[in-house]
Amino acid sequence: MKDKNYKLDIIAPDRILYKGMVRSFSAPGEIGAFQILYNHAPLLTSLVPGEMKFTDDQGNTVYYATSGGFVEVRDNRVLALVDTAEKADEIDVGRAKKSRDRAIERIKTRKTDLDIERAGRSLERANNRLKVAQRAHESVSVS
Repeated sequence: MKDKNYKLDIIAPDRILYKGMVRSFSAPGEIGAFQILYNHAPLLTSLVPGEMKFTDDQGNTVYYATSGGFVEVRDNRVLALVDTAEKADEIDVGRAKKSRDRAIERIKTRKTDLDIERAGRSLERANNRLKVAQRAHESVSVS
């Protein structure tokens, strides 16, 4: 299976999240989720908030919550430049719940100075973080 692996780099503005060989990579694209396997055609696409995951060359699957970014695929190399990304088992669930609750409260009260689109994006990011954090719990209970 080693001959079907390829290079993946996931980079955020503040740090390198991952550099290594993988078997597959999946992410939430602007027009839908996509998966990259060995010998994928060249691609440049934008990311939206959602679940990003990869299976490394040892068969371990790693999940991230991302808020968006870009992915470039070329010559069996994938470069994911993400706005933000948090590994599933590193997400602060309490903080994500507070963020979700704040966004819901803002939307419910609908004060005149409320930026409804911003509140909606905040809610979307918080819900995504909670969904991806659940992956960490699922993988622990299955093992």
